[in-house]
Amino acid sequence: MEATLVKKLRKTTTGDKTTGAQLSGTVKESAQQIWLAGLGAFAKAQEEGGKVFEALVKEGTSIQRKTQAAAEEKISEATNRMASMATDISSKASGQWDKLENIFEERVSKALNKLGVPSAKDIDVLIARIEELNRSVARLSAKSAATTRAKAGGAAKPAAKRASARKSA
Repeated sequence: MEATLVKKLRKTTTGDKTTGAQLSGTVKESAQQIWLAGLGAFAKAQEEGGKVFEALVKEGTSIQRKTQAAAEEKISEATNRMASMATDISSKASGQWDKLENIFEERVSKALNKLGVPSAKDIDVLIARIEELNRSVARLSAKSAATTRAKAGGAAKPAAKRASARKSA
């Protein structure tokens, strides 16, 4: 466009008779062409603008989906890593708590032992011994009751003889 204006101006200025009217006509004609070119570009932009806009929307949607998928994948990876780290930390902490608990139990046990307080094992042994003694007492009670009944039924005379023998001695 600019080249056309320059060519026209050269044609008008190359002749000896350069007039203001010719120059203004050339400028006016060039301005008219620029105006028409602008209107044509505007019409073309309006016409194809909707198509370009739709194409841009489609491309934007495609890019958004790809970006979203990539972001979700990264989030999933990060979540898995965090879960793995949490599991590792939890197991390590659990092991440390178990060690701490064992140390605490040992120290408390030693302190109680120094004070003369029996341990749970000592009490369990005593309970087992008491149960055994109760069973023995029950057996002996049953035998003595049977012996007492047997003596009461037919052994009254020998008991009397023993009593009289003791008196005479």
